[in-house]
Amino acid sequence: MLIVIPDVLPRDEALALGREIAQATWVDGNATSGPGAALAKRNRQLPEDGAVAAAAQARVQQALARNPVFLSAALPRAIYPPLFNRYGPGEGFGDHVDNAIRRDPATGALIRTDLSATLFLSEGYEGGELTIESEFGQVAYSLPAGHMVLYPSTSLHRVTPVISGERIACFFWLQSMIRDGAARESLFDLDQSIQTLTLERGGDDGEVLRLTKVYHNLVRRWAEC
Repeated sequence: MLIVIPDVLPRDEALALGREIAQATWVDGNATSGPGAALAKRNRQLPEDGAVAAAAQARVQQALARNPVFLSAALPRAIYPPLFNRYGPGEGFGDHVDNAIRRDPATGALIRTDLSATLFLSEGYEGGELTIESEFGQVAYSLPAGHMVLYPSTSLHRVTPVISGERIACFFWLQSMIRDGAARESLFDLDQSIQTLTLERGGDDGEVLRLTKVYHNLVRRWAEC
């Protein structure tokens, strides 16, 4: 499943966060690259153990925790602490696939990367499109600040070189409670239909209750907790 989630952060808040972290000291983006990805990666990254990164991570994590579309689509079991990168003119990230396993630097826990996410924190740049290979072909994204793309970590993807301006974004990976992508997509579709019907009919409607029972019983069958 590949989904755009609008307004994870309000636009003004996302732009302000991008400006704030831009004032910090940045390092070579290969700090978190696997050996293959490092050959294709040209960007900068906010050091993940610094105070600026910690404050920015908290703001993103709070936004994720209150976003119902993200929670419904991802059904997260564990989220790698959000990271932040920036691309200036001539910088980009060639075709690569994300590492299958990440170790949480704070807890040491291993996280299987089921889904990847990019949250946009700047605007006004040219180039810098997140291009993802999907079953329907290549899909390219350069979204307004505050919007996020959630996509399978198994996907081949790249960031095209920035031509002008500066692209600042937050990115992270997560392990879902539902390992199978097709099952996770079905649960998302079912949950969205339940939410729509609840608004139309009310939460005590018999068919809404029936579908809600089906949803939770499928989660019980498929979840890894």
